[in-house]
Amino acid sequence: MKTEEKLNMTMLCDFYELTMGNGYFENGYKDRITYFDVFFRRVPDGGGFAIVAGLEQLIDYIENLHFDEEDIAYLRSRNYFSEEFLAYLKDFRFTGDIYAIPEGTPVFPREPLLVVRAPAIEAQLIETFTLLTVNHQSLIATKANRIVRAARGRTVLEFGSRRAQGADAAIVGARAAYIGGCAGTACTISDEIYKVPAGGTMAHAWVQMFDSEYDAFKTYCQTYPTNATLLVDTYDTLKSGVPNAIRAFNEVLKPMGITKCGIRLDSGDIAYLSQKARKMLDEAGWETCQISASNSLDEYLIQDLLLQGAQIDMFGVGERMITAKSEPVFGGVYKLVAVENADGEIMPKIKISENVEKITVPHFKKVYRFFGNDTGKAIADYMTLYDEEVDDSGDLEIFDPVAIWKKKNVYDFTAKELLVPVFLNGKRVYDSPSLKEIRDYCAQQVDTLWDEVKRFDNPHAYNVDLSPKLWRIQQDLLLKNG
Repeated sequence: MKTEEKLNMTMLCDFYELTMGNGYFENGYKDRITYFDVFFRRVPDGGGFAIVAGLEQLIDYIENLHFDEEDIAYLRSRNYFSEEFLAYLKDFRFTGDIYAIPEGTPVFPREPLLVVRAPAIEAQLIETFTLLTVNHQSLIATKANRIVRAARGRTVLEFGSRRAQGADAAIVGARAAYIGGCAGTACTISDEIYKVPAGGTMAHAWVQMFDSEYDAFKTYCQTYPTNATLLVDTYDTLKSGVPNAIRAFNEVLKPMGITKCGIRLDSGDIAYLSQKARKMLDEAGWETCQISASNSLDEYLIQDLLLQGAQIDMFGVGERMITAKSEPVFGGVYKLVAVENADGEIMPKIKISENVEKITVPHFKKVYRFFGNDTGKAIADYMTLYDEEVDDSGDLEIFDPVAIWKKKNVYDFTAKELLVPVFLNGKRVYDSPSLKEIRDYCAQQVDTLWDEVKRFDNPHAYNVDLSPKLWRIQQDLLLKNG
């Protein structure tokens, strides 16, 4: 982090996690090993997949998990907790295991993005922060990826800091947007901390500060000749903005031999204005001048602009990305799926609901992704018990766990385990890739999905199936507890 003194986030938890911890402690469950899954039930915006993110912040949180003297004093003042429990908290550290799907991976409903195996108090205490960081960054990475795909190869920048829901949302939101495919951010501190490339052009205030629009443009070109992108809509885009930009480019940049420059549109009919501006720039010999656009954009507006023939090279997207405005909640949940008895045997647990989609998949599990050897494309995801191995040397029949008569034969495929160990016995065992590597990995993994899965509207439903053993355990628990 940027500052030497870091905020202790241990108390960023729901109060019930502490009262439950005290209850576990008082009733002999302190050392009971539990298994929790983090998963989501529905893709935001009705999309075909999500992008998982936020793992690095969770790692940092787990490594620094501890209670300060001030925390203990506060808890004592609430008169809820025994002195024995408070003494336990003084030496509290995470000692369990965490398995996670790496950041940047496309993921699907119902499958565990993260598995926590830990003593009951430890597993319960980290629930809120785990969900907070995974939910938020997965939401923004997913939205960013939709917007980037809508741009069809054009550059997309994250411009949303001033509209984010607080400072942390702006900072790590830019990180998540970069994972999703944005080329950079306007948020300087995200570059300083996470190396998300930061950049910017000018504000309308710059243009208004000078006696004339031309003086503003000329001065900017003289000050930043290698990064001259001029905001041309302060007064009149086509009558003054673009002509004055061309004049400044001709008088300042051309004598210096600089051909790289740009203009930005931030209001009006962007499709029409970009077409007219492109014609004016080309006729003036500035074919290399790039046109960027901003102004409350999202994937659908970008898609429509390009369908209308807009001449845009770069999009700056703010509030609708950084807040995921169309659907600002990811909906990940943290559910108990198993406990260990005194003999170390793993006992599956299930949550049953009248809403079928809320019925959990019990037990300690693996998640496999099947890739076709001929296409390299993802075929299906497959959940198994923790001790099952998938043999991809032959054919495998999979079935829909809800409509079990729907079956599919998978052949000539490679099975890849998605969950990887991050912490074992409280020790970090995972080497985090660089943010650039995560971003590149995300792009590569999204490319393994069929176009039908990547549709914005009515995407193809990707299969997430259960092994026969896992399915039978779920059905037996349903019959036993139903």
